[in-house]
Amino acid sequence: MRVIGYCRVSTAEQGDSGAGLEAQEAAIRTEVERRGWDLVEIRSDVASGKSLRHRTQLATTLADLREHRADALVVAKLDRLSRSVLDFAGVMETAHLQNWSLVVLDLAVDTTTTNGKLIAHIMIALAQWERELIGDRTRTALRAVRARGTRLGRPSKVETSTVQMIRALRGSGLSWQKVADALTREGVPTAQGGAWHAATVRKIHAAA
Repeated sequence: MRVIGYCRVSTAEQGDSGAGLEAQEAAIRTEVERRGWDLVEIRSDVASGKSLRHRTQLATTLADLREHRADALVVAKLDRLSRSVLDFAGVMETAHLQNWSLVVLDLAVDTTTTNGKLIAHIMIALAQWERELIGDRTRTALRAVRARGTRLGRPSKVETSTVQMIRALRGSGLSWQKVADALTREGVPTAQGGAWHAATVRKIHAAA
């Protein structure tokens, strides 16, 4: 089986003189050799795990898997590939639809085996539960805001109503990013317009 290894360190972790990448590569090579797989290449990014935008090697790898230039993706640790169970579930669903396998060494997720597929399915179920829970919390918080007479829409600047929404969503237990996602989905822009970001939401909340 042809596999591609993927490693990542954040910008802050670069000061480790490559040790982080070396450890990940070593784990991948050891497993590939043990399984007798054909290692096509090990690729790495130095980027945050929050977005694919700057993770060019991962984007290239996913494209190669989609085009069946390799049969599986191997990573040493889950947090090197995705930032949450929800994101990881999305990757696993893509792998299933495109007919390639995924191996995450630290979680024993290995969709080339029966047991590995079971673990993957459990994680997907947990991700779906988390997604629905977040949706419930968001709807509850928005109903509370509307009940107080807060207008939702597209104000020209960050108004008191927007701050109230942020407080309500954050108070419901959502992460900063999930609060930002909810505001964007409801059509409430930043003072400059456009999508919300976790850092912006956190700053407004702290200043309120």
